Amino acid sequence: MSKKLLLINDLAGYGKVALSAMIPVLSHMKYEIYSLPTAIVSNTLDYGKFEILDTTEYIKNTLKVWDELNFDFDAISTGFIVSKEETRIITELCKNKSDKGITIFTDPIMGDDGRLYNGITEETVSLMRELVSVADYIVPNYTEAAYLADVKYHEVGTTLEEYHQIIAVLRSMGAKSVVITSARIKDSNQKCVIGYDHKKDAFFKIDYDEIPVRFPGTGDIFSAVLIGMIMSGNDLYKATEKAMQVVYDMIKMNLNNVDKYKGIPIETCLEVID
Repeated sequence: MSKKLLLINDLAGYGKVALSAMIPVLSHMKYEIYSLPTAIVSNTLDYGKFEILDTTEYIKNTLKVWDELNFDFDAISTGFIVSKEETRIITELCKNKSDKGITIFTDPIMGDDGRLYNGITEETVSLMRELVSVADYIVPNYTEAAYLADVKYHEVGTTLEEYHQIIAVLRSMGAKSVVITSARIKDSNQKCVIGYDHKKDAFFKIDYDEIPVRFPGTGDIFSAVLIGMIMSGNDLYKATEKAMQVVYDMIKMNLNNVDKYKGIPIETCLEVID
């Protein structure tokens, strides 16, 4: 029987990010996918003009209905969360489900390149620490990891030892396994993903060559593949390696797309997951 995954993330009307990116990937990987939109967004934010509908009330009411209907899931994945109230509700949900043995994945989407996204405050960061505390797997980028661990972000990257220290801080909060994306090793300038697998009690580092092009939604594709691999019994190193490869291949296939703001047209390149 296929496993049931609940994805909690925003839904863009135009563009392949968040739920629009994750649903096709995980459906292709043969999971039963359910979704709880944290916001309805007109289009990807890269266009510079957008409309966002906050769905906090909808989430509150939906969870109540689902509770009455006894709906359950094998795993929950959380992504972009728009309000303080939403963060509180989702953290509470994840705490309750985690106590029942449901696997929790958290992508603490808050910022990049050393800065928090517009509208994300220090209060959001502290609320996100609570959500991280109940997660089995978290996938922050280097910026988000630095904010969560309350350490200085370095433009030129930092040492492997410091990344390990950041992971130790995140684990002391309660997160079990950690994968830091967009990491850069100081001096060598090598781009890499650095992780810690709680099941193996082992750190790992996977280097990669960056393709100098930006597509929104690649982090969501990465998260989706990683979740799918973990839920089918793979270890974190193998799941991370596969997620990195899929993102790399999809970017390569779409390098010549004229409008990159709408993200990668995922349905046209799902075969790279196989």
